[in-house]
Amino acid sequence: MTEYSHKTVLRDETLDLLQVRGEGLWIDATVGGAGHSRLIAERMAPDGRLLCIDRDVEAIAAAQRALSGFAAVSFVKGNFADIKDILRCVGESGAEGVVADLGVSSHQLDEPERGFSYMRDSRLDMRMDRSASLTAYDIVNGYPRDRLERVLLELGEERWAKRIADFIAARRADKPIETTLELVGAVKAAVPKGARETGHHPAKKTFMAIRYETNGEISMLPGAVRDMAEILRPGGRLCVITFNGLEDRIVKSVFRELANPCVCPPDFPQCVCGRTPTARIITTKPVLPSQAEIADNPRARSAKLRAAERI
Repeated sequence: MTEYSHKTVLRDETLDLLQVRGEGLWIDATVGGAGHSRLIAERMAPDGRLLCIDRDVEAIAAAQRALSGFAAVSFVKGNFADIKDILRCVGESGAEGVVADLGVSSHQLDEPERGFSYMRDSRLDMRMDRSASLTAYDIVNGYPRDRLERVLLELGEERWAKRIADFIAARRADKPIETTLELVGAVKAAVPKGARETGHHPAKKTFMAIRYETNGEISMLPGAVRDMAEILRPGGRLCVITFNGLEDRIVKSVFRELANPCVCPPDFPQCVCGRTPTARIITTKPVLPSQAEIADNPRARSAKLRAAERI
């Protein structure tokens, strides 16, 4: 196992929007390598508290090492989709700020045995929580062909979902697809040559879709964003970093719903539904990484940051 390493994206931009102002509880809902957490710990007041959450025990262990010099920091192995339950378990009633980085960590991509990368050969896994039962192997080899196609189309927005599902089904009928590069081979065979020679790696969207399905990342996201916003105290801020259009659209949609929950027909002279805003959107457009950050960390290229404030 390699030493845990992860380059935190949009660090300063996130902390500027989070407005760490001192006392109270601050939450890093996806602590990873503790890049955001360290900045929060440095800026919060002596009586402030920092709660670090992650599904990956390796991330928790790395964060504990990185933040060992700070007091009032606690760690929970868990899913930020359960943030309300986590808060109750640690005896807290609300937070001043929450940050959530939805990306897979550099460590997870670079550790071959985790099975996240289409550039490294390993057994298909892709679990963020390695105690979870469902793996990428189970999806690739166990899902019916039609269900696999839906995963690729809906979660990966893969143009060639039908052909890729066909090729995977044909190959696994002969023998199970056991490794990442075996899956890459099936995808490359399915994607027409012209499409393979332009744009991103031909297996990128397939791997993303299967990772999402393995970890339930997309299905839980709308509710998780609402819950993270709901636990904020008035004036508290939620910062969410996404890495593709599907994630970003979900966050944008939930923020708009929180800022304008009225469901009355547009032609009504006044609101009669009684729904009132619970947040205001801070970022009318997503904050993007600078060219300097992208040059230093190419994986930051697709990052988008959005922030909302609890009313």
